[in-house]
Amino acid sequence: MSVLVVVECDKGEVKKSSLEVASYGAQVAQMLGTTATAVAVGEASEASLAQLGEQGITKVLYDAEPRLKDFVNGAYTKLIAAASEQEQAKVIVLANSNIGAAVGSRLAIRLKASLATNVVELPQANGNSFMVKRGAFSGKAFANVVLSGDRKIIAVKKNSIEALHNAGQTAQVQSFSAQLADADFTDAPKQVVMQDQAGGVLLPEADKVVSGGRGMKGPENWNLIEDLAKALGAATACSKPVSDVDWRPHHEHVGQTGITVSPNLYIACGISGAIQHLAGVNSSKVIVVINKDPEAPFFKAADYGIVGDVFDVLPKLTQAVKELG
Repeated sequence: MSVLVVVECDKGEVKKSSLEVASYGAQVAQMLGTTATAVAVGEASEASLAQLGEQGITKVLYDAEPRLKDFVNGAYTKLIAAASEQEQAKVIVLANSNIGAAVGSRLAIRLKASLATNVVELPQANGNSFMVKRGAFSGKAFANVVLSGDRKIIAVKKNSIEALHNAGQTAQVQSFSAQLADADFTDAPKQVVMQDQAGGVLLPEADKVVSGGRGMKGPENWNLIEDLAKALGAATACSKPVSDVDWRPHHEHVGQTGITVSPNLYIACGISGAIQHLAGVNSSKVIVVINKDPEAPFFKAADYGIVGDVFDVLPKLTQAVKELG
């Protein structure tokens, strides 16, 4: 009875958040004295899936159905449920992503499983029950919850678990068919638009993010944000007021009502730090705030703060990054 890990892929590569999930699932399997199997969703290459062995995954199931390249809730749910039945998995681990949130709830109903989202630590087993720690109230508190069902689904918060790197270890990739029918794709959107950032990295998966607020004074000044992002290999983002006035597209809006990000580095330029914005970025490993107002609320959440005018600081910071190399 293996642990099943749901691995999200894009353009042939495994997403960073899914590497963390794979590591989490492998550690849960080790705790239970069993093995971890992955089921891949999205567009994946066999080479990238085999590398999941470095995270402790022993086997990867991959359905090559072309329509699974893009997210379809019903089809993804049926695929994961079928893999769970084949592997007799009692524990399913997935990322607390947009896909994970949509699929997790459907799976919980379909499999009659207990579900915990936004989980930040490995579970503590007590007989047939798990106690897990999860973030609550937009990251301002934690809750310890008990999963007591025979089947358990855990959605892991991004950037809360370090991915393992057991060099040289590979996973066995196996063809798998969930026997999907046309009806399973009926809830597919008519058009799927994926907005890429720096080097083809989607904003939710970006390791580094440079974000701007109203302190940038206008869209004509966004080249300062883009120059620093390019030097760092980062994605660009913005606060809600910026997208509301159409300085930047809405798919770059980060915050409670926008995209939630969990990068290793988040640089906020000219953003005051309203609580709604903080809710979308507080999982970042390191937060750097640049603002000329020393009383800006964002400084209270910052790991590093620069009190200064963004129009003076950003060009110097970009030049320093380029010199470092």
